[in-house]
Amino acid sequence: MSLNNQLILITGAGGGLGGAAALALAGQGASLILLDNSIPKLEKTYDAIVAAGGPEPTMYPFDLAGATEAQYQEMADAIAERFGALHGVLHSAVEFSAFSPIANYKTKDWGHALNVNLNAAFLLCRVLLPVLLAAEHAAIVFTSDSSARKGQAYSGAYGVSKIALEGFAAILAAELESAGKIRVNTLVPGPVDSPLRRKAYPAEDKAALPAPASLQPAYVYLFSDASLGVTGQIIDAQTFNR
Repeated sequence: MSLNNQLILITGAGGGLGGAAALALAGQGASLILLDNSIPKLEKTYDAIVAAGGPEPTMYPFDLAGATEAQYQEMADAIAERFGALHGVLHSAVEFSAFSPIANYKTKDWGHALNVNLNAAFLLCRVLLPVLLAAEHAAIVFTSDSSARKGQAYSGAYGVSKIALEGFAAILAAELESAGKIRVNTLVPGPVDSPLRRKAYPAEDKAALPAPASLQPAYVYLFSDASLGVTGQIIDAQTFNR
């Protein structure tokens, strides 16, 4: 499942899941554009890819929640000008502070979570569709959460954003299916030992959880030719790995 000559953009590339995805995709030959609002985290992922012998990635510090529409468009224009085409986008960035009842939510915190988890995905897709359509085939992969999909109490803005994100992915997949160029799927990682999981469940035995690297086969599949024709699907990474 070689990804040679493929260019893939990853949001949250400095995070646990985004970093694991970056290493997996670069390990198959993909060239990457790494997006994150933390330069030190970006540099850590960059260094790991280079140390493993992967293609030198492009770092793009970017604040998904704070950027303007014009800045999103500038990023898309820069990618089009430099590379011509984009073969994939992985939406891995996530905002989660803590479990909290709706009654206690502050408007600012609610809006920030929705901006990172949902609105950024919309804006990125909208500005990047032309450069994705310039590729022969391209893949968009969203990241969801199995517990949030159940409308779990106290999941708040995080839960709402994940429920909405799956709906957005389904709508986008249906709109793009007839053209046959861009496939759109959603990955549900399941419980893994990630920074978000540690924040959400601090008392959990992390030694019993799989590492983020366990998701690498699913990431490679979703961006490789092996998934051509697969669109509008929700992929459970834990089942996939088995």
